[in-house]
Order: sequence, then structure tokens, then C-alpha cells
Amino acid sequence: MLSEVKVLDHGFVKYIDHMGDDMRVANAARISFNKQKDSFDEKDEKLLGYLVANEHTSPFRHCQVTFHIKAPIFVFRQWMRYRVASEFNEISGRYVDLGQVQFYQPRDFRYQSKNNKQGSEGIIPDDDHVLFVEYEKACKFALYQYNSLIARGVAKEQARCVLPLAIYSEVYWTASLQTISHFLDQRLDSHAQLEIREYAKAISEITKRLFPVSMKYLLND
Repeated sequence: MLSEVKVLDHGFVKYIDHMGDDMRVANAARISFNKQKDSFDEKDEKLLGYLVANEHTSPFRHCQVTFHIKAPIFVFRQWMRYRVASEFNEISGRYVDLGQVQFYQPRDFRYQSKNNKQGSEGIIPDDDHVLFVEYEKACKFALYQYNSLIARGVAKEQARCVLPLAIYSEVYWTASLQTISHFLDQRLDSHAQLEIREYAKAISEITKRLFPVSMKYLLND
């Protein structure tokens, strides 16, 4: 079982545990006819394909996966829109001193897309690393200011307000198989931001090993 996938420069997706399997999905569908089975076979695979093709996706909600995820806050702000049959618990900046927190440093900087107001395209040349220096300087200065406020007695819940969206946070995410597939359908798409696409790939890689048949049909692989 694949237990962890490294993502970006400091991030990861870790498998914690899960509930159910492909057989659970088939049995959740068959309960309509008061029928159950113990072993998965070709008929069950056809049933799962039928459920997806006809948008009868409620049986997939009877399976869940729990992940431990470390990602930049701007990634989580997109991710946390997936709230149906889904729950997040995140590190709290009110309890935890964030003075030594890591921040995301991109390998490249991208141009604003000319055709997509929310997207990006191409790579901006940065041979002299001016962009990287300015980016890193801004993040480090914010951390310095945070630590300075803490040292002067400011509460963590207020001091954290100066920190950038680039800092890493960590969450537990528990979601149904249907929710996971919805997340992947949207965040594996080429229009999704590159950084969250990398996390979607990791989620997909782990989930496919747990529910190979369900994911084959849900993602139309």
C-alpha cells in the first residue's frame, strides 16, 4: 500500500486509513433489491460502471478515505470548497507557534494567462533570480514580523495575520469516494492551478490503489 506521496518542495499526502472497498459500493447499490454479496466479480464491475454512467453515485458515498496533507494555505483555500461528505481539521495558528513554519517556493514563475482571468501560462525568464529573491524576501520578512510580534507579547491569533498564503499548513481530510472523485475531476483538469493539480495527482494515486474499479469508472480512465 502506498502510504505517502511527496508534493511540491515541502508538502506531502499521507494515507491514514479508509472504510469500504469496491464490494461495499456494489452492496450499497444492491440493498435496493435486498441483496448482498461477499466476493467481487465481473457482474459487480458492470454494476459500478452502470452506476457511474447513469449518475447513480450515492453508493460511492459509503466509502471514505482519510488523508494527512501538508500544503500551502493558498492550495487549501481552493481545496476546502469540497465540503459535501467531506471534513477538514487543520493546524490552528491560535495554538501553534508558526515562527519556524515553511513556505512554498515555486520552481518557476508563470505569466498571467491572456485567455483565462484566473489562470497562468508559460514561464517568465528569471536568469538572474530577481523574482525568486523578491519572493523569498517577502516571505522571510513576514515570518520575521510574526516572530517580532510574538516576542513583544502579541497573541498568536493576531500575530498570524501578517503571514502569507505561501506558508504550509497541515490538515486531516476525510471524504467519501464520490467527493474525492469530484475533487479529482476538477483539480486534475488542465485549467486548475498547477500546484493543486500536483496534490490531486497524489490523492488519485493513493485512492486508485484502494478502489481500483470504482476509480476507473468515476474518473473515466
